Amino acid sequence: MSHRLASLTIRLRVLVVVGWIAAAVVCTLTLPTIREAQVGALGDLVPVDAQAIDAELRSAELFAFPVLSRTVVVIRDPGGLSIRQQALIAERLVQLNRGELPRLRATRGYLVPNVLGVAPAVRERSTTILLPLLFPPDVGPTGRNAAAQRLAREHLRPLVPGGFVGVTGAIPARAEQARQIEDHLPLVELATILFVLAAVGLYFRAVLAPIVNLVAVALSYLISIRVLAVVGQALGVSVPSEVQPVIVALLFGVVTDYTLFYLSRYRRRLGEQQDAQAAARQTAAELTPIVVTCGMAVVAASAALLVADLGFLQAFGPGMAMAALVAVAVSVTFIPAAMGLLGNSLFWPTRPSRERAVDTPRRADRLAHVLVAFAVRRPRPTILVCLVGLTAMASGTLWMNLGNPLVRSLPPDSPARVAYVQAQRGFVPGALSPTVLIVEQDGIERRPAALSRLQQLLRAEPGVAEVIGPATNPTDQRFGAVLALPGNAARFIVVLRANPLGAGAIERLRRLRGRAGPLLRQAGLSGAAVSFAGDTALSQETVDDTVDNIGRVVPAVLLAVLLVLVLFLRSLVAPLYLVLAAVLAPLASLGLAVGLFQGVLGNRELTYYVPVAAGVLLVALGSDYNIFLAGRVWAEARRRSLEEAIVVAGAGAARAISAAGIVLAVSFALMALIPLQPFRELAFVMAAGLLIDAFIVRTVLVPAVISLVGYRSGWPGRWLRPRPSRLPPET
Repeated sequence: MSHRLASLTIRLRVLVVVGWIAAAVVCTLTLPTIREAQVGALGDLVPVDAQAIDAELRSAELFAFPVLSRTVVVIRDPGGLSIRQQALIAERLVQLNRGELPRLRATRGYLVPNVLGVAPAVRERSTTILLPLLFPPDVGPTGRNAAAQRLAREHLRPLVPGGFVGVTGAIPARAEQARQIEDHLPLVELATILFVLAAVGLYFRAVLAPIVNLVAVALSYLISIRVLAVVGQALGVSVPSEVQPVIVALLFGVVTDYTLFYLSRYRRRLGEQQDAQAAARQTAAELTPIVVTCGMAVVAASAALLVADLGFLQAFGPGMAMAALVAVAVSVTFIPAAMGLLGNSLFWPTRPSRERAVDTPRRADRLAHVLVAFAVRRPRPTILVCLVGLTAMASGTLWMNLGNPLVRSLPPDSPARVAYVQAQRGFVPGALSPTVLIVEQDGIERRPAALSRLQQLLRAEPGVAEVIGPATNPTDQRFGAVLALPGNAARFIVVLRANPLGAGAIERLRRLRGRAGPLLRQAGLSGAAVSFAGDTALSQETVDDTVDNIGRVVPAVLLAVLLVLVLFLRSLVAPLYLVLAAVLAPLASLGLAVGLFQGVLGNRELTYYVPVAAGVLLVALGSDYNIFLAGRVWAEARRRSLEEAIVVAGAGAARAISAAGIVLAVSFALMALIPLQPFRELAFVMAAGLLIDAFIVRTVLVPAVISLVGYRSGWPGRWLRPRPSRLPPET
C-alpha cells in the first residue's frame, strides 16, 4: 500500500499540491474560527457533574437572592472614600437593582464595603468597596463582562475621580486570558516560523527545503484549526482558547520532524545518483509507514483524553488528535509531491549528488556513536545511571501543588489583575469569591443557638478569615439571606484568607470538608446535610477530578501507544519497555518544573491542567522517537547482529532524533511568549521533557534496554534473529 500511495502521489504531484492549497483556502474562507465557535466559557474548565454547581443551584433555589458572583467591580481610594462618595455609590446600586440604569436593566448587585468588620477579613477602613454583580442565566460571559465594564466606566468612575474603579473575577479574567492569547499568538507564530526556517535551512544548507516545510505546516494549521472549530460547534463543546497556541507548537514541531525524515532520506537517494522522481517514490514508500505510525501514536494518545471528565481535557485531546491527523495526511502526500516536483532544486545551492548521505553510520555524530556503543556494551550501568538521574529530576513531583491561578496568572498590568490587587489591599483575598456552605435539616431555622455555635466553630477553623451566617443577623426576622424562606436550610458565607482559586485555599477547603461532620456534631446539628458552593469549592473539585483522571487517562494513553507499537513492531516485549520509558521524560520535566516555578520563582502552585496536558503530549511525541529508533533497529537487525544493529541504527538516527527534539522543544518553548503563567509552565515542561527524551531516553537509555533484553525484544515475532556480530572488539 505504501508503494502504491507513493507512486500515485508522485504521478499526481501537481494535483496533490494544488489540492491541499485549495483545501486550506476553502477552509479559511468558509469555516468558523475557534473564537467564533465558542459555545461556553467557565463550565468547560470544570467537571460536568460538579457538586459545587449543584450546591450553587440549590442555594439560588432556597434563598431569596444569590451571593456568588464571578464578576466584581472594585472601587478603591487609598486616601479613603468619603461618606458622600459611599452614599452616591449606594444610590447607584439602588438604581441598578431597580433597572433604572440604561443598558443595564438585567444587571443586579450588592455592596461589600470595608467600613465594618475586623481583621484579617478587613485590612483597611473605608477605602474599598466590592460590588459583586448578579445576572440572569441567559446572559453569557461576554454580556456580563460588557455590563460590568459599562457600569464601572459610565456610572461609578465619575463618583471617585481620584480613586480606582475596575473589574475582576473569574469571568473577566477568562476574557482577559483569551485576549492575551489572541494578541500574542501572531508573535508566537512569527517567532516559530523564523526559527523553523533557520533550523531546517541550516540542517540542509538549502533555501527551498525550509519553504516546503513551512507551506506544509501552514496547510496543516489552516485546515485543522477550522475543522476543529466546526467539530466543537457541532458537538456543543467549546474549544478553549488555550488549545490554539498548543496546536501551533504541535504542528510546527511534528510537521518539521516528518519533513526532516523525508528530506534527509530523499537527499541520500539523490546522492546515490538516482532519478529525482524515482528517489521521491522510493523515499515515500520507505518512510510513509513510519510517519503514519508515528502520527497514529500521537493521534491515539491524544484521543485517549476523551476518558477525562473535564470538558477542557475532552476538547484538548481530540483537538490535538485532529491536528496530528491532518499533519500526517499533509506530510505523507504534500511533502513527497513537493519532492517529485522540485527534485534536486529542493537542496539548492548544495548539490546532493556530490554529498555522502548524512544519516549513514559513517557520517553519524562521533559522540552519539560513542554513547550508543557504550550503552550497548554496558547496558546495566548505563540504565542505572539514567534511572538515578531521571528519578532525581522527577523527585520534585512529590512537592507539586495544583491550583487554578486564573487571575494571578495574568500579566501584572492586566486590568483584571490590577483590580484584584486593589481589592486585596482593602480585604482579605477570599472576599472576592467567598465559599457558601449550605446546611439543611428539618426545623433548622428554629435552632439559632446551634447555628451560632456552628458559625463560631467555622470561624475558628485554620485559614478562615470571616463567617457570615445566622448569628450575624441581630433580629429574629428572616430576610432570605442566611435562613431559607421556606425553612429547613441555613447559609454560611465563609471568607478564606487565601486566593480563592489557589492551592492554599483549595487545601484549606479540603480540610474543612473533611471536618464538616465533626463540626456539625459539635454544634448539635448531627444528621444535617451540608454542601459547598463557590469558586474555591469548584476549583477543589476540578483539581481533585484532574488528579483522579490521571488514574484513567494515563492507562488509556499508554494502552493506545502500546497498541500502535505492537502493530508496528509485531512484538509484545519491546513495546512494553518502550512505553514504560516514555513515562520517564514527563515525570522528570514535571519535577524540574516544580523546582523552578514553586521553588525558584516562588509560585504557590502549578496550573491544574498542565501536568495532564503536558504528560499526554510528551508520551505521544516521545513515541515518535520510539517508532523511528525501533524501526531502524529492527530493519538493521535483518542483516546484522542485534548489538551491531543497535549501534548502527542508534548512532545513525541520533542526528535526526536530536534535530527533531530540538525543533519540537523550541516550538513549544516559544509558547512562553504568551505572558500567562499556564503557558509558561507548559512551555517549560514540554521543552524540558522533549530534550530529556531526545538526548537521554532515546539516545542512551532505550538502546541500553534493547541490548539488555536482547533478541527476546522481538517475541513473538521473528524479525529479530541471532546473527554474528561484526562490531570491533573493545580495546
